[in-house]
Amino acid sequence: MATMSIDSSNSIWYEHTPPATQSGATFVFFNALSGSLEMWQANIAPALHTAGHGTLLYNMRGQAGSAFTDASATHPDAIVSDAVALITHVKPSNPVYVGLSIGGLFAVNAHLGGAPARGILTLNTLRVDGARLEWINTAVTRATELGGSALVMDLYAPMLFGEDWLAANRANALNPSQHVPLDVTSGVYGLLSHGGDASWNVPWEDVDVPVTVVTGLKDRVFYTEADVSAICDRMPRAERLDVPEAGHMVPLEQPQKVTDALLALARRIQ
Repeated sequence: MATMSIDSSNSIWYEHTPPATQSGATFVFFNALSGSLEMWQANIAPALHTAGHGTLLYNMRGQAGSAFTDASATHPDAIVSDAVALITHVKPSNPVYVGLSIGGLFAVNAHLGGAPARGILTLNTLRVDGARLEWINTAVTRATELGGSALVMDLYAPMLFGEDWLAANRANALNPSQHVPLDVTSGVYGLLSHGGDASWNVPWEDVDVPVTVVTGLKDRVFYTEADVSAICDRMPRAERLDVPEAGHMVPLEQPQKVTDALLALARRIQ
């Protein structure tokens, strides 16, 4: 692991594994707001390494290991700027961006904002600004103030995950003793509270590299078919991969399908 300083108080914690061959891709992973690079390390990154590809994993400022000054430093514009700076610093060969949820938006904005990728894979990313999205963002932040991430999971898990994951994790859920308010000075709170400041009004027509849009159809919070379809149609080289049995967190529920999709995207750019 390594650390890249943004300034005297903000830094990025990252791990870079170059590809084994000159033609191999380097998959750059963009976390969700409450995510961590550990999710990608568990199954997906090792499989990509075995196939000869590289990875760049990192935690955005406010997440574990990445320093931040205060909650105001975790605005989406700063997160994208950090990503561009990190990619410029590391210079990964044949970069392919992979973003979960809003991480996919950060990946697209990094591509359009100074750190172009060879390809992009989004996971339950595509959505449209509006009253519904604003309501969700505000409600999630408020729930963390009352009961932390445990309360958010108890409230939203049945709408975010498929049946198999819910059945496997039910025993550890819905425990009131775990409902502890989130520290409002924490990085996670800063990221979540600023999540609603992100603009989804992206010039999707300018995303002119191969794109794979992965959608877990059991995502009953962010997935709206009409919006996903319309945005896909605006990207000139987008292909869809729907995962009927998974919800929002496809990498947790179906890591092999995500890995297979990444390997297929690598073949497209080669």
